[in-house]
Amino acid sequence: MNDSSSTNHASPAVTVIPGGPVHGTIRPPGSKSLTNRALICAAMAEGASKLTGALSSEDTEVMIEALRAIGVEINVTDGGQTLLVDPAMRARCDDEIAELFIANSGTSIRFLTAALSAFGGRYRLVGVPRMHARPIGDLVSAISEVIDGTINAESTGGCPPVMIESHGWSGSSMSVAGNVSSQFLSGLMMAAPLSLGSQNVAPIELHVTGELVSRPYIDMTADVMESFGGRVVLDDLSSQGKVVIERRPYQGTDYSIEPDASAASYFWAIAAITGGEVTVEGLSPSAMQGDVGFVDVLEKMGCVVKRRSDSITVLGQPLHGVDIDMNSISDTVQTLAVVALFATGPTRVRGVAHNRFKETDRIGDLACELRKLGALVEEHSDGLTITPASDWRSHAGATLETYHDHRMAMSLSLAGLKMRNVKILDPACTSKTYPEFFHDLETLIGRSHHWAA
Repeated sequence: MNDSSSTNHASPAVTVIPGGPVHGTIRPPGSKSLTNRALICAAMAEGASKLTGALSSEDTEVMIEALRAIGVEINVTDGGQTLLVDPAMRARCDDEIAELFIANSGTSIRFLTAALSAFGGRYRLVGVPRMHARPIGDLVSAISEVIDGTINAESTGGCPPVMIESHGWSGSSMSVAGNVSSQFLSGLMMAAPLSLGSQNVAPIELHVTGELVSRPYIDMTADVMESFGGRVVLDDLSSQGKVVIERRPYQGTDYSIEPDASAASYFWAIAAITGGEVTVEGLSPSAMQGDVGFVDVLEKMGCVVKRRSDSITVLGQPLHGVDIDMNSISDTVQTLAVVALFATGPTRVRGVAHNRFKETDRIGDLACELRKLGALVEEHSDGLTITPASDWRSHAGATLETYHDHRMAMSLSLAGLKMRNVKILDPACTSKTYPEFFHDLETLIGRSHHWAA
């Protein structure tokens, strides 16, 4: 499948064929969030690392190529699932400016902006047009408080490209807003140990201003850092808290990456939508990724959930709408929205105002596509209310835009499990985080999709 920076109607469209209850077991690919965090820590460590269970996708390839540009040797084996990372030849780009292409990878541009500013050198991070409309100004402002040099976001509204000319960080305290993306704080956390070149040996203090969205991702970042020898203290992040990080180098290690819990949400949703039973292997309630909490939402809607030490199973039951705050699991909002189409009564999603600044506007654009499926959708400042059509069984179908957003394509395709003639445009955009999604979907449901130019 070919990739593009916008919805590409020239690529094949896919129609998922409706059928009965789905029963099966699946293990999704590795977590994108964990893979890119582990890559940053391994690339900046003393000594080599072996990452197993990694995700092979556009977002992780972007990160790998950027790290190779500063001399990190990364050997990819086992179909991309094993990464051997050797930072021995890592070097600052101090002469000519190194221009790094980040596509539309939010984790990559935010983590690399922080890491490279602390590491030092001259870099310009650029992406596709949508990336140049995604705010990064709060991160740039935070780094400006400590950088020995300059950092600027070049597009209107504090958006990429980002230009960095740095000799590292000279300060030890900075403030960062928490209400746009938790990745800003995660990036600063992972970058803090890299500021060892400074004569200041005091711990780095990161002060969070305002509400912190997607808190589980901060816990995940701290866990990954500690696996590579970092030391992190999280101090009451629920309200104007701070994070304290010691200035000590990362150490190379062998690190195993969990399956992607955001991807798992689609398969749990299949059980809910079809009244079937689907088991996702490799994840448990104690997983590092907060998105395993999606099953708790399905349980509130009427499903039965079986939680084990290395798997979670969802049994679909008659669904009813819920009123739910999804701030901590905002990457699963689109998945829930499609489940809500087949529930009795409305579903109100709260706490996800920041979803408007993702790969696409995941409130406004999502509402537009759900309306094509007969739903009544009301947008709110922090989310949306979805009232399903009372006659969805007789719905004639719809052609759905994906806005080059991998999560739009994967979630909206699930509507085709129950509704006839639901066509998904530009399914190739799933290559961003899950290139084999439609193949795995076919395998699980036991029938082929209809592909058309």
